[in-house]
Amino acid sequence: MAATNSSMMTLLGTGTSMGVPMIGCRCPVCTSTNPRNSRTRTGVYITAPEGPMLIDTSPELRIQLVREQIDMVHAVVYTHSHADHILGLDDLRIFGYKLKQPVPLYCEPAVEECLRQTFSYAFVPREERNHQHSTPDLEFRTIGLEPFEVLGLQFIPLRLIHGKLPVLGYRINDVAFCTDVSFIPEETWPKLEGLKVLILDALWDDPHPTHFSVGQALEVIERLKPERAYLTHCSHRLDYEKTNARLPKGVELAYDGLQIPLG
Repeated sequence: MAATNSSMMTLLGTGTSMGVPMIGCRCPVCTSTNPRNSRTRTGVYITAPEGPMLIDTSPELRIQLVREQIDMVHAVVYTHSHADHILGLDDLRIFGYKLKQPVPLYCEPAVEECLRQTFSYAFVPREERNHQHSTPDLEFRTIGLEPFEVLGLQFIPLRLIHGKLPVLGYRINDVAFCTDVSFIPEETWPKLEGLKVLILDALWDDPHPTHFSVGQALEVIERLKPERAYLTHCSHRLDYEKTNARLPKGVELAYDGLQIPLG
């Protein structure tokens, strides 16, 4: 089923793994009163034709869902298993309880293995649980690099490299979400052609071993030429207004709560 005009992507968090404000920092961005300089850890909410879903479960997931007045989640798709992308998994507990069925988790086998180790209590067999409502009700759906469908939306997995770690981005219709990336393999570039919107990792201005810098992200954007591009997974070194003032036309910093149509 194709996306409808009501299909929407909301960026729940657009910050780096330490978030912004960063603990113990008193820099101008961390002390800024501009709400767009406040960045929780990375995650996405999608209203699909057959129900709402998430990409990743950040440590601030409960705060993000309450902030955006999100009442239900039917599924989660994971990019990779780093802490800032998975540690909100327990906040899915309420959705399995409300749905009275498991919440499916779409991920690669290596991510499943990490989730099972990190949240071992969440994957105890149902008959062995001490209390049904205190344990998330979840089930895994294995994915690879082939397109797959979730709740009426087709996801095209995009192999990306995050330092030395293979991770996934996703293309949904003409929108691509590519967080946590420092290298795009040659076989992935054709899957990124003809985009209306590209959401791309840009940690800060200086080179970094596991993330694109702003300059590197702009090189990717220049090659792909999407209609619009947003930089995400941004650190406290990037002030929202000052950075936007020096970015090319059609490129700007993403911010928590940003909504992007998928139709």
